Amino acid sequence: MKDEETIKSYLEYLANVLNYSNNTIIAYQNDITNFNKFVKEEKFAKDLLGIRNDRVIKAYISHLNNMGEAINSVNRNIASLRGFYNYLLSEKIVDKNFFTDISSLKKPKRLPQIIREKEIVMLLDSCNKQTTLGFRDYLLIEFLYATGLRVSELCSLKTSDIDLINLEVKVRGKGNKDRIVLIYEELKEDIKHYLNLERITLLAKSNDENNRSLFLNNKGTSLTTRGVRVILDKVIKNCGETFHISPHMLRHSFATTLLNNGADLRSVQELLGHENLSTTQIYTHITYENLKKEYQIAHPRAKKEVK
Repeated sequence: MKDEETIKSYLEYLANVLNYSNNTIIAYQNDITNFNKFVKEEKFAKDLLGIRNDRVIKAYISHLNNMGEAINSVNRNIASLRGFYNYLLSEKIVDKNFFTDISSLKKPKRLPQIIREKEIVMLLDSCNKQTTLGFRDYLLIEFLYATGLRVSELCSLKTSDIDLINLEVKVRGKGNKDRIVLIYEELKEDIKHYLNLERITLLAKSNDENNRSLFLNNKGTSLTTRGVRVILDKVIKNCGETFHISPHMLRHSFATTLLNNGADLRSVQELLGHENLSTTQIYTHITYENLKKEYQIAHPRAKKEVK
């Protein structure tokens, strides 16, 4: 069977059996055609069916990397060709799929973006606490930074989840797993004020007197994740600044602040609701970067190098 016939047969399988979209089929066709061209030009085999080991695959991945292909693009090529040869194997056109043992490339972990303490103070100071919405915005930012909650967790909080006596908040996290996060005394007083005055004012604007959501919008209904982002954008604008912040950046800042001030990694893991410690360990890289900067500033011999 010629390469053209083999590829055509596979593309028909994608369209008629797997019901793939036209764009996906075109992408697969391009990936297979480019690989076919590489195999022949580099004389690894006379056709797509003549591959006898994984050497050509590793060479092709190196070729894609040298061409400057992004990791996502390389991984898509691997997936496309693995699927192609799985089809050939099922049709008994080949007796082995050498792509089966080829792993996708790992994406480099990006360090989470954080907001510095002085920037958080600036955000808090820009909220007009003399107004109902201003105080709510202030509390929302303070709450995210104090607890490290995901924005979805924040929006799901009920007034009954707040234990002001023990300075605890019950959170329903990912996988419907409950955990306890802590708050500090000053935040307790702000929550009390919000519950006793500002939240009641907001709730009066709605027809649902039984709404128990902790954070409400300007219509007195439950605040949404999109609403939180709109609030943060508004606060930034009020500051006269142009940088971007997200609720998750406040979560990152919470974790980094605790680690920088001596908190145990496993304790931070519990507070964040991470199932695996490896997820939390990304923040140790941030603290290490901070340590390197402090070293360059503080060490008398290093100071000579600082410009």
